[in-house]
Amino acid sequence: MKWSALARFGALRFVWLSALVVALDQWSKAWIVQHFELFERQPWWPMLEITRLHNRGAAFSFLGDASGWQFYLFVGLASVVSVGIFVWLWRQPSAALSWLSVGLSLILGGALGNVIDRLTRGYVVDFIHVHWQAAWYFPAFNVADSAITVGAVCLLLDALADWQRTGGGGRS
Repeated sequence: MKWSALARFGALRFVWLSALVVALDQWSKAWIVQHFELFERQPWWPMLEITRLHNRGAAFSFLGDASGWQFYLFVGLASVVSVGIFVWLWRQPSAALSWLSVGLSLILGGALGNVIDRLTRGYVVDFIHVHWQAAWYFPAFNVADSAITVGAVCLLLDALADWQRTGGGGRS
């Protein structure tokens, strides 16, 4: 397809990035589940270890100890957000590379990756564990969480670029 034919799909042409995030996320989680026992740790670098953990909550295990209702909340919320992001991408103009489109696609892929975990396992597999010596540990995360974080940074970059382009007055 020529670029002009792709342009009619607007920002949806970036959804391949969402699919890539989902594929990498699910592959990495399957590999971890196959090769690591729950709570098993393997140091990789002085500040990084791979640790298989199961997160029934949201970010930083928020509501992880709740009685089970949070499963429905997180699946429902992520599903609604994913549909909203897909519609947002669909309605975006077919501009060239956009931080907004890339950011939304990364967030969409990350949200779907974690929803797939919740629906198939009942929890999210986390395994990347960053720490400073034995004194400070950042909560474990995964590829989907990383994509969501990078996507949020892309949205901030887009907002900053828009702010600078319009002299601080918002979208033109």
